[in-house]
Amino acid sequence: MGLLKSSTPSTPEMKGMNKSDHSTTSDASTSGPPTPPSATTSGTSTPIPGAASKDDYKDIPKDGQTTSDSSKLKTFLGILKRFIGVSDMAAVRFSLPAQLMEPIPNLEYWHYLDRPDTFAAIGDSKDELGRMLACLRFWFTKDLKYVKGKPCKPYNSTLGEFFRCTWEIEDSLPSLLGNEEKPPPAALEGQTSTPGQKVKISYLTEQTSHHPPVSAYYVACPEKGVSAYGFDQLSAKFTGTSVRVTPGEFNEGIFVKLHNHEDETYRLTHPAAYLGGFLRGNLNITVADTCFVTCQRTGLKVILHYLEEGYFGKTQNKVEGVIYRTADPEKDTLIRIKDVADKDVLGRIDGSWQNQVYFSPGPGAFKSSPAETRIQLVDVAPLFPYPKNCPPAEHQLPNESRRFWNDVTDAIMRKEYARATTVKQELEEKQRAKAAERKAANIEWKPRFFTGATEPKGRPVLTEEGWDVMRGLHSGEFGISEPREYAAM
Repeated sequence: MGLLKSSTPSTPEMKGMNKSDHSTTSDASTSGPPTPPSATTSGTSTPIPGAASKDDYKDIPKDGQTTSDSSKLKTFLGILKRFIGVSDMAAVRFSLPAQLMEPIPNLEYWHYLDRPDTFAAIGDSKDELGRMLACLRFWFTKDLKYVKGKPCKPYNSTLGEFFRCTWEIEDSLPSLLGNEEKPPPAALEGQTSTPGQKVKISYLTEQTSHHPPVSAYYVACPEKGVSAYGFDQLSAKFTGTSVRVTPGEFNEGIFVKLHNHEDETYRLTHPAAYLGGFLRGNLNITVADTCFVTCQRTGLKVILHYLEEGYFGKTQNKVEGVIYRTADPEKDTLIRIKDVADKDVLGRIDGSWQNQVYFSPGPGAFKSSPAETRIQLVDVAPLFPYPKNCPPAEHQLPNESRRFWNDVTDAIMRKEYARATTVKQELEEKQRAKAAERKAANIEWKPRFFTGATEPKGRPVLTEEGWDVMRGLHSGEFGISEPREYAAM
């Protein structure tokens, strides 16, 4: 089951996109706020708990009509009720009719670059605390889609499916603390940068496992010496009124590496998130958990505590936190803000993750800090997600997300829901058939662009073909040779 070598021309290694820069050691985790978990039956037509039935479709409009959000939610809630008591809905992978889905592939929908400008600026400050604050600015903007839009149910990813894109942004965000150290974007050619010069960010993700559903991703801005990588995997449970989504066992967080600062690495773990609003007919995301940001090189650790409701039950979307210094952030066992000694505290965080978030220096309580000493990390109110740039259709392979799901997307956009569901089911059946063939032949599927389906745990590593794709994205050369075998078609 070998794979063909990429035909993309080799280019010189770029800083931040060098194979030796990527650590293979393991470090712990959130996926951003969730979409309703997706699922598909595997290798059998036997009914499973939660599978859609004819009764589930009775409130869905016919082809040519518009599907209302209320009818979608009513049908979806009816299906979810069958999952009460199921420990992990994401592992079941049930199939939904096309009427309940948004016309976007899962791999395209899931990424952490809604504001790629904040990602590119993480390493700009000469001050280690300033870089941690920039990392938090990225954290609070990475899933802007949930603040500006509604949660949606994208298509289930198929094994071997992949998605790639770029963002081109102005390098103009100021440092939050400390003097700036913006590396010249054209340094490889011996040129100098200018304020606001555009830089490119490249992104590659591949569905590396189907049971459990896991995808690996790698993102890099080589001009700025910043990269990030990780595995996306969700675990979901229906509580009766909401879906609680937590990171799966292979999702140990987002790992951000600053190549211009001795490969300084930040690990950002994911909190539990809740998808609710089914009864009110208005889907919404809330977060009520604790997560962490750690940096082994600088010894800095952040505890972020998300509070879902206020004293009177009103949703606040509040977040509070503390930044402190510890001897070994990865071995530090503190998980509560109040347990951090004042002598170790560098500052505190307070605000709303759907509005404004601030940092106050020093160990004192945030409320008692003078307003003039506070630093605004982010105000999401005026921000919207950046548009992504994808390779032209003629350069996309059949298992590339947009091309793979194109017929389903086209049918949904035309409101031809019966055809969309039929095409979707055909794609899913082909995936099951291919999985059965591999099982009968005792063949294990191997990813093309990453070295392992779930290993190294938490920190995926690009293959040579993966590096070729990343370099091609950055240089605008999108040609990729077809693999010898497709996993799901």
